[in-house]
Amino acid sequence: MTNTGIKYEITGNPYRGSVQNYHAKPQPLKLNKTPHRVDIAGLKQVDRDAILFTNYDGEQETKFTIGFEVEKNALHRGAVKEYELFCGFERDSSCGYEAVTHILPLLPAGLWRNKVYDMMHKATKIIDDRYSPSSSNCGGHVTIAVRGMDGNEIKHHVRKYSGLILAMFKKRLTNGYCNGNLNMVDNDASTSEMFNGWGGRYQLALAKGDLLEFRVVSRFQSVKQMMRRYELFYELLDYSINRDRGTFKGFLNKVKPIVLSMYDNDADKVAEVFKIAEAMQKFINTGKVNKVIREWVDPHRNRTSWYDAELRREMGL
Repeated sequence: MTNTGIKYEITGNPYRGSVQNYHAKPQPLKLNKTPHRVDIAGLKQVDRDAILFTNYDGEQETKFTIGFEVEKNALHRGAVKEYELFCGFERDSSCGYEAVTHILPLLPAGLWRNKVYDMMHKATKIIDDRYSPSSSNCGGHVTIAVRGMDGNEIKHHVRKYSGLILAMFKKRLTNGYCNGNLNMVDNDASTSEMFNGWGGRYQLALAKGDLLEFRVVSRFQSVKQMMRRYELFYELLDYSINRDRGTFKGFLNKVKPIVLSMYDNDADKVAEVFKIAEAMQKFINTGKVNKVIREWVDPHRNRTSWYDAELRREMGL
C-alpha cells in the first residue's frame, strides 16, 4: 500500500509460479477492493454510486468483477513465474496450458482500471501470441459476477444485449465445448426451449453459483485484446444492470468505439459485425434463425459424435 493507492504485488507462493495439474492451481485472490480514496477519486459520482459499495472493513469494493482464462499451446521459455495478474497456471487437455487471473475489479476508466491494465502489461509474455502461441483449439473464457446476484440472474439481464458477443465470437458457436443453450435461457427452463439442446457444462454462457462464465469467447492473442474485452464486458454489465432501460441498438452505439478499436478502426467490418449482432439478438429473443446467421446457428446442423457422447455421459445414459 502507498499514498498513490493500492499496489498489486506477487505473494511469493511458489505454486502460483509453476504449472500445476488440471484444477490444482492455487485459489484466486479477490483484488476488487481498496482502502484508498485516491483509487476512485477520478470516478464520476454516478459511477461510484452504481459500481461501488463500502464493505465491513470500510474499504471501497466493486460490485462487478471479472476473470479471464488464457489458454496457450506453449508458454514462453522462462516466462512461467508468479504474476500479479494470475492466480496460477495449469495443464489444459484441449489446448495445452492455461493461465487463470485473480478476481479482478471491473470498473470504468480511471486510476484503478489503469492498475489492472498495468498487471496485464506485466504478463505480456504469457498473454501475447508472439511469445506464448495459441491456436483455434484454445479458448479465452470470461467469468463475470455482480454483488447480490447469482449466475442465472446475471444471465437473465445480459442476454438482452448479448447478440454482440455471439456475433464477435460466431466461429466458436460450432464448437462442442461452448455451443450448448445458444439462446441463453434460464437453467430451470423447459428443454424444449433450449436451442441446440442443454449441453450440460458446455454452454455458451454457463451459470456457476454466483458467477456467469462466457465460454464462447475466443483465445487471447494480445494484451490490447484483453484490455478491449475488459472494457466491453464492463459496458455490458453497466448497461444491463445499472442502466437497463435502453435498446439493443443503444447498446451497440455505446460500445462502438471499443469495437472499432478491436477491429483496427475498420468501419465496414464493424458495420458487418453489428448487422450479425442484430440478427443474433433476434435469435436470442425469439429463437428465429435467419439467413444472416444460419452459417453459425443452424437448427438442423448435426452434432458431432463427440458432442453426442459427452451429452449422453452427463445425462447418465
